[in-house]
Amino acid sequence: MTSPFRSYPGMVGGLLLLIVGVAALFGPWLAPYDPQQFHPQVRLQGPSAAHWLGTDQFGRDILSRLLHGAPSTVFFGIGATLLGVAAGTIIGVIAGVAGRWVDSVIMRIIDGFLAVPDLLFTLLIVTILGGGMGHAMLAVAVAFTPGMARIARSAVLSIRTREYVLAAVARGESSVYIVGREVMPNAMGPIIVEATIRVSFAIMIGATLGFLGLGAQPPSTEWGLMVAEARQFMFRNPWMVVVPGIAIALAAMGFNLFGDALRDSLDVRRSH
Repeated sequence: MTSPFRSYPGMVGGLLLLIVGVAALFGPWLAPYDPQQFHPQVRLQGPSAAHWLGTDQFGRDILSRLLHGAPSTVFFGIGATLLGVAAGTIIGVIAGVAGRWVDSVIMRIIDGFLAVPDLLFTLLIVTILGGGMGHAMLAVAVAFTPGMARIARSAVLSIRTREYVLAAVARGESSVYIVGREVMPNAMGPIIVEATIRVSFAIMIGATLGFLGLGAQPPSTEWGLMVAEARQFMFRNPWMVVVPGIAIALAAMGFNLFGDALRDSLDVRRSH
C-alpha cells in the first residue's frame, strides 16, 4: 500500500478535506458575525471589506452563515454514510458468510432495492417519514445500505477461501472468531474506500433535500437550504447562490478525490 497523498488527486482531495474539516470543526467560532442577525441597511450587497462574501436578503453575513452551516452539512454526510456503511456491512457479511439460500434470499432483496436510484429512494423515504435533518439522514443511510451490502459481501466472498481463513477453520475456531479476526480486518479496505467516496454523494443528496425543503428547515444555515433561500435573488446578488454552491462542490470533490486516491493506493495494479 502506498500513501494516497503521493498522487496529485490525493493531495488536492486532502487539502480540500483539511479546509472543509476546519470549517466544520471551528466554523461557528471563526464566523465574524451572528449568522441570524439582520442588517437591513446592507441587504443584498456583494463582497466588501466588511462582508467578504456579501450579504443576503436580510443583510445577514454570508460568510458567517457559510461557516455556521459547515458542521451540519459535513456531519450530515459523514453520519448518514456511517449509518449506511454499518448496516450494509452487517447485511453483506451475513450473506457472504452464511452462503447458500440465505445469501440468495438476501441478495435478491438487495438487487430489488438497487434497481431504484439513491436520490429517488431517499425522496420516497423522506416523503413517508417527513422532513427534517434526522429523517433525511436516516433516508440517505437506508438508500446507501444495499450498495454497501453488495460491496461487503463481495469482499467477504473473496477472503473466505484464503489460506489463513481455511487454516482457522481447520484449527476449529468458532465462526465469530473467524469473522472478527480473519475476515473483517482484511475486508475493511474496499469498505472504507467506498465509504469515503459515498460521503460526497451523501453531502450532495443532503443539500438537494435541503434545497427541496425536505431536509434542513429554516432558520438552519445548511448549505442546500441557503441555495434554496437565495434562488429568487440570484440575478440581483448571484453571490448568495454561488458561495454555498461552490462550498457544496468543494466538499463533495474533496471526499471524492481522496476516496479515489485511497482506492488506488490500496490496489497495486491501479497505482502502477
